[in-house]
Amino acid sequence: MDMRTELSEFLRSRRARLRPEDVGLPRYGGRRRVPGLRREEIAQLAGVSTAYYIRLEQGHGENVSTAVLDAIAGALQLDQAERDHLDRLVRPVPRRSRGAQRPQRVRPALQQLLDAMADVPAYVLGLRMDVLAWNTLACALVGDFPSMPPEQRNMARQVFLTQAARDLYRDWEAKASDVVAGLRMDAGRIPDDPKLTSLIGELSVKSEDFRRVWATHDIRDKGHGVKELHHPVVGRLTLRYEMFRPPGDPDQVLLTYHAEPGTPSADALRLLASWAGGRADGPAAEGPGGDGVPGGGAGGRGVRRPRPVEGSAAAADGP
Repeated sequence: MDMRTELSEFLRSRRARLRPEDVGLPRYGGRRRVPGLRREEIAQLAGVSTAYYIRLEQGHGENVSTAVLDAIAGALQLDQAERDHLDRLVRPVPRRSRGAQRPQRVRPALQQLLDAMADVPAYVLGLRMDVLAWNTLACALVGDFPSMPPEQRNMARQVFLTQAARDLYRDWEAKASDVVAGLRMDAGRIPDDPKLTSLIGELSVKSEDFRRVWATHDIRDKGHGVKELHHPVVGRLTLRYEMFRPPGDPDQVLLTYHAEPGTPSADALRLLASWAGGRADGPAAEGPGGDGVPGGGAGGRGVRRPRPVEGSAAAADGP
């Protein structure tokens, strides 16, 4: 990826979202030709010359000091994730300094932990939003990863290129934005990674929505939150998610889902765990893998679809 272009577009996008009143500047009469603050206004707020800021916004970040970068980040009202991303764009780490790209592997003990979390959907994301490991309940909830070719075990491909993901996430736009923000962070950390460049190119060609969201240059490092799902087996679910970085590997994230105790979503999640843990012969039920891909356990085998329990979220909402 061209880091000068990335730096230029990121700064312009952050400047465009600010209004004069957001930073304590007077708004004069007349219509502005461009959205957001002018470059000279950002320079004034940061205490640098307009020429200096213009050069930085053109992608020339060589030799910029930490103090100046902090001042510009403050003028643009960047949060910590955006500030870190700006620093990586200005001072990219070359491949030769990072060493050869290692294969992404999950430690056996971490996989054992996933398997032990029988009642908690959990999976591990690596670089480029690759899905590296999962447990049975995560397959039942999010997608049948074992049945997918390895190159398709990628959250960005699933979200933007499958109808199943659009049906699963009730606020699909928010999920798409989170996924793209993760890819943006990786683009700043591993800018010369050919697999990441190829993935972004593929998504840009195949998905107009990806091109639209990618152009926002939004960066977020969300560690927890709430997701609203509509599952094809158990219906509506309101689940909290938590994200953890395993010690010793900053490129991996463990993501878990859970429901508030005593809620219909907790009942529905228990029903889904029962469905996922069953092993029966016969036709496979279609799960969130969609497109005819069997849903179910970590071995990729289908299980029978259960009857929703009367009074549960699934019975009220339908499959």
